[in-house]
Amino acid sequence: MRVDAVERRPREFRDVQQDGGVVAVESVVRITRNLHAQGCVALLQPVPLRLKAPKPREDDFEPQTLGDHIRRRRLALGLDQKCAASRLGVTIATVSNWEGGRAYPAIGRIPAVLEFLNYDPFPGPSTVPERLLAERRARGWSVREAARQLGVDPTTWGEWERGKTI
Repeated sequence: MRVDAVERRPREFRDVQQDGGVVAVESVVRITRNLHAQGCVALLQPVPLRLKAPKPREDDFEPQTLGDHIRRRRLALGLDQKCAASRLGVTIATVSNWEGGRAYPAIGRIPAVLEFLNYDPFPGPSTVPERLLAERRARGWSVREAARQLGVDPTTWGEWERGKTI
């Protein structure tokens, strides 16, 4: 008896269950055989297969964006997005968008984010414009609010942050 083909159909794959971080996938393999000269086909039962692999850790990555830092801290604290959103004072969708890189926290939310992270993920300022931006970010001020606090025109503040004039 000769085996012609081994079929693996994607719709026959089934997730079985999670066991301690291991995801098992079960597949049914059908073996088709040529018809004999008499027109008979050997009847074989399906063979179940289990493929196992350790599930990757969700918090085992190097954060590249502010959203990555938020996600890593949230997972380290064992919080879901709903709890993190309530701690940050935003909606679940907002946290999801930050973590997914689809949005960036508004400047007014940065102080709450820094408090949630318990560290500042931004590189330390080395120039005067970078110091102005870092201070404005830490206080959650817009350019207009920072200029008002200092008693200058918002355009002047913006030029200072861009390094044009001081």
